[in-house]
Amino acid sequence: QGQLVESGGGSVQSGGSLKLSCAASGFSFSSPCMAWFRQAPGKEREGVAGIGVWGRSLYGDTVKGRFTISQDNAKNTTLYLQMDSLKPEDTAMYYCAAASGFCFLPSIQQTAYTYWGQGTQVTVSS
Repeated sequence: QGQLVESGGGSVQSGGSLKLSCAASGFSFSSPCMAWFRQAPGKEREGVAGIGVWGRSLYGDTVKGRFTISQDNAKNTTLYLQMDSLKPEDTAMYYCAAASGFCFLPSIQQTAYTYWGQGTQVTVSS
């Protein structure tokens, strides 16, 4: 049974940076299709960034050019999200997600993912 544990959230001022990590364990295969999602209070969960095989990535329109998703399979499949030029509207609970298999094309659709972490809070103040 796959498990995902996020870390790295916190509070930062507008324009600052944070790097989130997601440690994956219990998967019977390496390099699962993975992604980051976020949910702000009173809003629906939205896709932030996804990564597929060969490092192909996909970003939501609101974070393009500011966030970078990466995956280190040498470290038991750890997923990262480097967040730069943070804005107050980036404040949300950030969730890591993994699919039940590989994906050649990344996805930021929730229906593509089976496993979810508990989330890590990111707060950006103006």
